[in-house]
Amino acid sequence: MSQKYTVALALSIAIHVGLVVALFSGDFIETPKPTKVASNMQPIQAVAIERSQVEAQIKKIKKKKADDDKRLRDLEKRVAAAKKRSSKEERRIKDLERQRKKKEKEKKKADDAAKRSKVKAAAAEKDLKKKVAEKQKADKAAADAKANRLKEERAAKKADDLRKKKAAERKRKEQDARELAEQERLLEQQMAEEMAERQSARRQQMMTEVGIFTALITQTIQRNLITDRSTMEGKSCKLTISLAPSGFVTNVRLGQGDRTVCDAAKTAIYKAGTLPVSKDPEVFKEMSTISLTVVPEFN
Repeated sequence: MSQKYTVALALSIAIHVGLVVALFSGDFIETPKPTKVASNMQPIQAVAIERSQVEAQIKKIKKKKADDDKRLRDLEKRVAAAKKRSSKEERRIKDLERQRKKKEKEKKKADDAAKRSKVKAAAAEKDLKKKVAEKQKADKAAADAKANRLKEERAAKKADDLRKKKAAERKRKEQDARELAEQERLLEQQMAEEMAERQSARRQQMMTEVGIFTALITQTIQRNLITDRSTMEGKSCKLTISLAPSGFVTNVRLGQGDRTVCDAAKTAIYKAGTLPVSKDPEVFKEMSTISLTVVPEFN
């Protein structure tokens, strides 16, 4: 194939060379005859153009030759690579063949050994089946015993779990009862404390109101009290007054103190007739009998 390609290339080069020779030796380089209307520079210009065309053709031929040479070298390289691959493949095939023959020998040897051991294998299989049957029988007996044992264990565990569950339930109920009793005790204690606080607050409120109305009664007595500085100054009298819910004075008891001041205070009380009292029954109950000290005031 390389020789044919070389001949074709040589033939192509010969043809192109012939064309170049023809161009230089033919009519292309003759000076054309000037016409009447042509200038003197036209023939020279035509020759220059023809020479440039020839040179371009020569360059084109040389370039094609160089390209052909390159293609030829590439082709030779590919042929060499193909030969190298072919040689490698032949070696690989030979290696595979040697391996195949080796395996065939090994297989034949193994088959012969298998045939020799076939009788022994049959006897061994018979013995194995007997042992397997004996083992299956023993395994079944062991499995039955294990199943019975597991059944008994499950029953015992179930009974133990039930006992533990009942004990836990009883313990939980006892704990719930203790917690409930403690909650009730705390609630009662809280209610008692709240009641005591309310009663204390109520008592304080009542005493405050009693104090307020005591001050109002004292002011009423002072308004109605007839005073004499010369006989009463620096003197006082303790009184206990009984009142009706309307504030009406039902009784006046004189206590310790100056007689003149006591008489004047008693007169002032009866003169007022009705003293200021709370409309709250509980507050009035605290002041239905009220004790106070009258100290004359002088302007």
